Amino acid sequence: MSDVVEKTLTALPSLLSLDSQPGAGKLSVTSKLGSLIRGITELTSKHEEEKLIKKELAAIKEHVSSPNTTLRQMKEIMVRAIYCEMLGFEASFCYIHAIKLAQQGSMFEKRVGYLAVSLFLREGHDLLLLLVNTVLKDLQSTNLIEVCMALTVVSQIFPKDMIPAVLPLVEDKLTHSKEIIRRKAVLALYKFYLMAPNQVQHIHDKFRRALCDKDPGVMTASLHIYLQMIKESPENYKELAGSFVVILKQVVSGKLPADFSYHSVPAPWLQMQLLRILALLGKEDQRTSEIMYEVLDESLRRAEINHNITYAILYECVKTVYTIHPKSELLEKAAKCIGKFVLSPKINLKYLGLKALTYVVQQDPNLALQHQMTIIECLDHPDPIIKRETLELLYRITNAQNVTVIVEKMLDFLRHSRDEYTVIGLVGKVAELAEKYAPDNSWFVQTMNAVFSLGGDAMQPDITNNFLRLLAEGFDNAEEDRQLRLLAVDSYLSLLGGEAASLPQPFLQIISWVLGEYSYLKVGQDPTDVLARLGALLERHDITTETRCWVLAAMGKLCTTDGALRRAREVAHQYSACLDTALRQQAMELELLGQDAPLRHRVLPHDASCEDLEVDSSLSFLDGFVSEALALGAAPYKPPHQRQEELSQHKALNFEPYGPSLPASLSACSLTDRQSPTAMSLSSGISGNSTEQMQKASSNTLKLDGVKKVWGKEGYLPQKEATEEAPPPVASSAPTPSCQQGGAEHTQLAVSSAGEEEQEKRQLAATLFVGLGSQNSLCLMGKPDAAPKRIWRRQRPDQEALDGGSRPPVSSVDDTLDGLFDDAVPDSALLYSLDGPSVPQSCLDGGGEAAGGSLDAGMEPALALSPGDAPGSLLPPALLALPRSDMEALCSDGTLSVCACKVYQRDALLLALFLSNACDLPLEELSCDVTSEEAKVTDGYTTAASISLLAGRGVAVVLHHLVMELPSSQAVVAVRVSYRPGAGAPTQQAVSLSLSLADFIRPLPVSTEEYGRLWLSFSNDVKQNLRLLADSEDPLAATLAALKDKLRLHIVDIIGAEGIVACQLVPGQPCLLHCHAHGGTLTAWLRSPLPTLPDCLLYHCQKAIEES
Repeated sequence: MSDVVEKTLTALPSLLSLDSQPGAGKLSVTSKLGSLIRGITELTSKHEEEKLIKKELAAIKEHVSSPNTTLRQMKEIMVRAIYCEMLGFEASFCYIHAIKLAQQGSMFEKRVGYLAVSLFLREGHDLLLLLVNTVLKDLQSTNLIEVCMALTVVSQIFPKDMIPAVLPLVEDKLTHSKEIIRRKAVLALYKFYLMAPNQVQHIHDKFRRALCDKDPGVMTASLHIYLQMIKESPENYKELAGSFVVILKQVVSGKLPADFSYHSVPAPWLQMQLLRILALLGKEDQRTSEIMYEVLDESLRRAEINHNITYAILYECVKTVYTIHPKSELLEKAAKCIGKFVLSPKINLKYLGLKALTYVVQQDPNLALQHQMTIIECLDHPDPIIKRETLELLYRITNAQNVTVIVEKMLDFLRHSRDEYTVIGLVGKVAELAEKYAPDNSWFVQTMNAVFSLGGDAMQPDITNNFLRLLAEGFDNAEEDRQLRLLAVDSYLSLLGGEAASLPQPFLQIISWVLGEYSYLKVGQDPTDVLARLGALLERHDITTETRCWVLAAMGKLCTTDGALRRAREVAHQYSACLDTALRQQAMELELLGQDAPLRHRVLPHDASCEDLEVDSSLSFLDGFVSEALALGAAPYKPPHQRQEELSQHKALNFEPYGPSLPASLSACSLTDRQSPTAMSLSSGISGNSTEQMQKASSNTLKLDGVKKVWGKEGYLPQKEATEEAPPPVASSAPTPSCQQGGAEHTQLAVSSAGEEEQEKRQLAATLFVGLGSQNSLCLMGKPDAAPKRIWRRQRPDQEALDGGSRPPVSSVDDTLDGLFDDAVPDSALLYSLDGPSVPQSCLDGGGEAAGGSLDAGMEPALALSPGDAPGSLLPPALLALPRSDMEALCSDGTLSVCACKVYQRDALLLALFLSNACDLPLEELSCDVTSEEAKVTDGYTTAASISLLAGRGVAVVLHHLVMELPSSQAVVAVRVSYRPGAGAPTQQAVSLSLSLADFIRPLPVSTEEYGRLWLSFSNDVKQNLRLLADSEDPLAATLAALKDKLRLHIVDIIGAEGIVACQLVPGQPCLLHCHAHGGTLTAWLRSPLPTLPDCLLYHCQKAIEES
């Protein structure tokens, strides 16, 4: 028996306490687990092992079913079941017994029970419901081991909907006297934050106390939470940069206990975690980065021990140095570290060096030139991982001058690679480079053919879709479009005439589509010949059904001659009786299109694949059929998510006590399933989906005082609410500016007489690294390119407005949301100047009311300001009637002051920046840049406005429209203002402004009936109990009014103890809120088509109620 098995057998008893005597070191001869392990190690085949395990599982099942099995015996049975599951054999009959062991056993039995539960059950398993009370009891236990076990299970397998049940007890453990309890509590909260960040927003202060904990283990555990939060919003934690630096200094200096050291390196994993955090905090922030320079220099100096863990620390140091604001001394030291890695003969260090070089080459491309010969040698390295990382590095430095050589190297690697994961990732990179930097159409078509051939069936569908869209949309030059399509047709006809048997299915589909769409461009090409070649594909047995459908669809476009019609009819007749529904449908369509030429020309016009089709998304042509079916008693349609909810209602969790039984008068009533909050009735308080406790009834009769009558004999009685609908605003689109080509010079390399091989390597290096010199135009992947794009996709006007992000389709709410807002507002990024005195101090402080005044947006009149003027007089007349925030002073350097004001338009947030010249001299070359990662500044993420001259004591007003397409609790807007004071040097000011999600929330005026339809169409929801404002006579109305005032919500209706509210996130993402008040709490239920919007809005609802 091997040493590994012997050590395993020796360690298992001490870990699982299987022997009767404490501290026993070996498995007893009669131990059934020991016998099982010995029996498995003596087997010689997989079949014998499977037979033995099945026999063991049968014996285990017999023992657990016996009523005479003791808890001690059950403990050993669970260990044997765990071992069987580890070998891949299911032992589901033991799951319930593992839970019982965790509930009923002593400390040793509970430990094995919790271990078995954590290994058997996945997150969200149905049986976890039986474990909730046990975990709650153990969390309140005075036994430290029981508390530790409960916290471990909570952090491993508890799902999102069980968090509210255990969250208060886990919070209390943050102040426990034992450090192990505090550490496990922090780790449990970290898991909660990953699953439901909104539910732990209120305990951020406790996270900070954990960061300052005297125990290093607790502090280390808190870094996991901070790393995640800083990734999401680094601006909110800039003030903690000094604390992280101090912690890293103490770690590097070796002030932690020796237990945290690994191979004489103090807390290496803690160092790497802190370095990642510092990199996020110091990115594009000079002041914060200056705090880190000293400790980063110390980390680079001390990490000199030749061990893998120190190399990992050096790698993180290098990434941090190149991420934060640069310092020349640190950059030089980091470059030396990368050089040592790249030049190392050890494969692991060489890979680490290439990885670091791939990361830093985007900031310092000249660093790749220093190691170009080493990179060339890595291309021929025998280790495929080294070659793959080298190609990744070359991908990062690709530009229009070296794209052909780099793509050829990638294709050579693909031809010899057998790893599916590598092929999928690399073909995507080749396709991206070909589309971005193709020198001509012929090279582009040949390269994409190689991509489709090498990618195979595992290729991502986006590659084929993008290629077909590019062919269909083309360029701005019609002649160039025709040449590209004709090259593709010639290439595919030659492929079908040769060896087409080895082509993957996606490639055959592309060939079918292109020949059906554009084969008419080839002069003298007979459609019958194309049909014959496509028909040959149908006769192959390895063609899938999907590819056959593509071929049949292409044949329908080629029925233009008598011979082609006859061939098409033969194929249609052959597949008209096919058992496959899709093939039979395509065959019927082919037959009909072949018989009716006018129908074919109308349905399949030439070169119209990108034309917009009118689609009736509401399927109104089925209204008559639906009405007849409903009249005959058919059940109404329910969306899939609603059906799923109804099927899973018995699984809904309810952590509150059961209410009293139903009154006698309700015994005959049927409690309906959850459908819509608009159907408000007394049953909603006691339905299976509700988490609220039913109000105690003082009598057996229904109390209907104050309840509106919304139901009658004919059904629901809708309220007639006149809502004015304005036509939807016309989206304006600006043409995309063309890229300008920058000059590039070839790198001059001295060719030595070292031999032909050395000369070839140097020539290859000169070809690969061309364009990376300091005087050349640089084009790196992930950065704006100065070189022209030879192949680029033309955007239609209706798509250009959506460049900044994609919006999930909500076809059922389009009619409700269209035309709600149509305010006449100035254009985005409008800048105009006001000559006169600077903004008074009252404006900077946000005081004063809006004074009257008129100012056309397109004019630059003089305006004399006196100390009594208010900022409202500086805004255009169209904005004076809109709600706005107080004036906020952002920054000032004595010459130029920058203030901001938020104007809440209905379809956007208008950010007004006031640039006030505080001196008598004019300011020249004034410009203002506004950027944000969370919010979209219209017309692009970077919107710049400039003016040539700002007179002395004058004011310039810059207006920017902002929208939030992806929900975020907070958006950080970076404002950068530059100017030149007279004959002085150019000056720059930079400041950041924090915006809340509430700034982008607008009311959604819908009727109750419209609200009900929207509610059923949304599938992303969240539900939580909030505090009810109980100081007023009507707590529900007061709470909803507070939410309306602070978050600009629209109260649709209030009926009894329930209310419905609607709002939207500009530019038009709806969110619905259903509230139910009971016993001092408000149960809020939010639904939206966006997955993260309900969570974010719920957080702001909590905040608004706490501030009220």
